[in-house]
Amino acid sequence: MTTEPNHPEVLTSVRNDLEAMPLLAALAELGIEATKTGSFTADFRAEAPGVVRIVVKRQDLARAKEALEKIGEENAEIDWSQVDVGEPE
Repeated sequence: MTTEPNHPEVLTSVRNDLEAMPLLAALAELGIEATKTGSFTADFRAEAPGVVRIVVKRQDLARAKEALEKIGEENAEIDWSQVDVGEPE
């Protein structure tokens, strides 16, 4: 049996589009094509839980997992108490 390299594989799941979009952008910067599914139900405000799944090609899954781990490590190193977010309007 052959394995289809373009078969979609779930890389990870996040709670909503606000979490998905930066992850998709970071993967794109690394040359990894990714998309999201489940946005409509995850962002629907009816007390129904939903998730947004980040999906990549099977051939990119291993590289995407490494990238996801690196992205998580980089974000963990940010000292948010030192980040200037500007003045409230």
